[in-house]
Amino acid sequence: MKDEDYLFNDHNKEEFPPAHTAEHLLNQLMVRMFGCERSRNAHIERKKSKISYVVDHKPDRKEEREIERRMNELIAEDLPVTFEYVTRDELPDEVDADRLPEDASDTIRLVRIGDFDVCPCIGKHVRSTSQIGKFEMLGTNWDNDTRTFRIRFKIIQ
Repeated sequence: MKDEDYLFNDHNKEEFPPAHTAEHLLNQLMVRMFGCERSRNAHIERKKSKISYVVDHKPDRKEEREIERRMNELIAEDLPVTFEYVTRDELPDEVDADRLPEDASDTIRLVRIGDFDVCPCIGKHVRSTSQIGKFEMLGTNWDNDTRTFRIRFKIIQ
């Protein structure tokens, strides 16, 4: 089925599909590496993106390099990016319904990246991770008071 077959919520962004798909990968990677939630604060753009996570410690340089290495490894795996449509009652266990907007449509589009990630999303994505390009971490910031780790990155195609 195509997105045109469903009425989804209004979407006011025009994503850069490679960076937006990388955002999905990075969210799942951070969940797995640091046991944190997916980001609630992301600004994803064509030239430079930034995304923040609440984590239990300030990641060191070794962990930062590992994030970049694992992201590029996932991209190189050429994982398929697929979509499926479910109702709220049919959401998989790994999808947190509390993160859906209150006015979300009854039909939810799930974006799957291989067996690595599944997330509700109505944005644009690449067809497989190899189309993303190279993930380059530009820098990080740590806010000790809020335990927030911000990653700045870009996608090189």
